[in-house]
Amino acid sequence: MSGERRSAREKIRPLEICGFAALVLIAVLYTFPILISFMSAFKSNGEILRNPVAPPEGFYLENFVFLFTRTRIPQAILNTILLTAASEVLIVLVVPMASYGIARYPSVWTNGIYAFFIGGMMIPFQAYMISLFKELKGIGLFGTFPGTILIYVSGSVAFGSLLFTSFIKTTVPVEIEESARIDGAGSLRLFWKIVFPLLAPCTASMIILNGLGIWNDFLMPSLMPNAKQPSTLNVIIFNFVGQYNTRWNLVFAGAVICIIPAVLIFAALQKYFIKGITAGAVKG
Repeated sequence: MSGERRSAREKIRPLEICGFAALVLIAVLYTFPILISFMSAFKSNGEILRNPVAPPEGFYLENFVFLFTRTRIPQAILNTILLTAASEVLIVLVVPMASYGIARYPSVWTNGIYAFFIGGMMIPFQAYMISLFKELKGIGLFGTFPGTILIYVSGSVAFGSLLFTSFIKTTVPVEIEESARIDGAGSLRLFWKIVFPLLAPCTASMIILNGLGIWNDFLMPSLMPNAKQPSTLNVIIFNFVGQYNTRWNLVFAGAVICIIPAVLIFAALQKYFIKGITAGAVKG
């Protein structure tokens, strides 16, 4: 018995202990701001200013009541949902088909397009932001939700094509497509009926990554939508932060409203997310 304990003790190396301690520390650092946000969402502004890290003295729901009755939060939530959903639908319609063409029809042209897409990942958005806005203004889409959606869709093509192309090459067997062609399936029917259902893990990964990015984005909604219409959730929350006065109770309550849908969607799709990322990372 003592020999077994000694061998088990020997298996636990100091490096593994340090790695586990580092993981715990990182988890605490990431979890602590979320915990503070949830606690502060149920505090009054004075209570937050007195002791920001203390638990709430009571279940203070007036913050949420004020947000939904006295502000434009309901319309902002609807705008955020529409912006995210419309962008996601177009991304799912465009990116997988483009990636399928690159993966299954290799040529000088498709390889060049693929290299062009991948090269776009290396250029930061801020480097071409002004010229992009000028182009949108020239075609009448600047300051509109369609213009914002167009930027989100085009911005997802680079990473999406990398992810889907790798997934198709390593996971989707060519024999299934050949059998479908023998049965008389056309290109569009072959893709949407045969190939696309097999891309579910990869598609879930794209939905999560892009959905969270669009849902939590502040820069584009603050620059693009017209000032006459209510903006997205994050932009409305930012309005509670003033130069001389900040209503932290409303800021944290709004942050909780932002966090909950993202957590629920990720929890529902996390197994597909992990499978899609690992399978797509095997081969470039």
